[in-house]
Amino acid sequence: MTKLFGTDGVRGTANIHPMTADMALRIGAAVGRYFRRDAKGVHRVVIGKDTRLSGYMFENALTAGLTSTGMNVLLLGPVPTPAVGLLTRSMRADLGVMISASHNPAHDNGIKFFGPDGFKLSDQVEGEIEALVAQGVEPTEANEIGRAKRIDDSRYRYIERVKSSFPRQMRLNGLKVVIDCANGAAYHVAPMVLWELGATVIPVGVGPNGHNINEGCGSTQPNLAAEAVVAHGADVGICLDGDADRVILIDEKGQVGDGDQFMALMASQWAADGRLKGGALVATVMSNLGLERFLEGQSVRLERTGVGDRYVVERMREGGFNLGGEQSGHIVMTDHATTGDGLMAGMQFLAAMLDSGQKASELLHQFDPVPQLLKNVRFEAGQTPLETDLVKGAIADAEQALSGGGRLLIRKSGTEPLVRVMAEHEDAALMERAVDSVVAAVEQSVQV
Repeated sequence: MTKLFGTDGVRGTANIHPMTADMALRIGAAVGRYFRRDAKGVHRVVIGKDTRLSGYMFENALTAGLTSTGMNVLLLGPVPTPAVGLLTRSMRADLGVMISASHNPAHDNGIKFFGPDGFKLSDQVEGEIEALVAQGVEPTEANEIGRAKRIDDSRYRYIERVKSSFPRQMRLNGLKVVIDCANGAAYHVAPMVLWELGATVIPVGVGPNGHNINEGCGSTQPNLAAEAVVAHGADVGICLDGDADRVILIDEKGQVGDGDQFMALMASQWAADGRLKGGALVATVMSNLGLERFLEGQSVRLERTGVGDRYVVERMREGGFNLGGEQSGHIVMTDHATTGDGLMAGMQFLAAMLDSGQKASELLHQFDPVPQLLKNVRFEAGQTPLETDLVKGAIADAEQALSGGGRLLIRKSGTEPLVRVMAEHEDAALMERAVDSVVAAVEQSVQV
């Protein structure tokens, strides 16, 4: 059996291996057996999902697998990924499951897991679960089969948690906010939070139909929200992705600010206030060199990890840090949440606007980024383009060309069959030539 788990759970095209109903049932049984090794007492799991049509199928298949091992299942319905982390802990569950492919198109889906502490599972635990899937799991006795129950107020529990992270003395009266929910999991909760705190809300991407999640909207395609900000004269735009664990911010001029700019703002403010634990921000290798240089000027360290918010969180927990994230918009604030939370991060930005009296455009330009270019090359299953002599040679030549003033980063995506080629350099033309040379070599190798 091919490896199931990538950088963020199991993911793929719905009804194609590994994202089939049969595999979801087997995964549910395996993870249920893993977390019910002590058969005494009541064992429960919470399951959330985003708005993809295939979510119904995977919700039922996972429920069947989990209950077959004696786990009681609590169904949350459409909720953001961070809500699953929160409710896993608050409902004293043994396990949390989120059915989502995050920012991917509607035909994809995925399964993410949270342990009883509300944090995503480690590579080691995922490996042990994968072994159980491969060997098969014996179901429990008939009188020990679990039950399933819908939890009707899950979204309201999450709304209250998000509001509690916002300074109690503040209200959003007078602020006009565009909120783009990507037709995804936050389509109800995000506008409600903003409205309850007094904002004038312009909702975008709040009409999910099972097929339109992330389609022309959300954090990966913020143009629609940017146009709405300008058209309505809004103060700020908040763009979430399909499961609302990412955020991209838009200033009043319609300009986009990425996760690096947001992290620069929060790290500098928290450091000045004495709130930044460990004197460091944790980010991935994808974060811009400009961020690193900015933080040096603020006497804040940048700790880099591999790509994926779970690796950011693991490093944060190891080092006792409380702020981290990714350029793509995963923002992790462990004082408030166990995983990336786009809505909560957006609320912290609004608090910074109110506290400083500055416009979004001022807060979203903390540093000048070093020119950065990222290109993707798709490959077929079974191909290993990064192992060919042609690609290795092109990478070595590009690294030599960029040495001294920038860097080159080549990696395989953990969620899609893509090779990602990224470079940074003060000389944009030199950077582009380096990236294009590697991309051409990878494209040639996958066509052989």
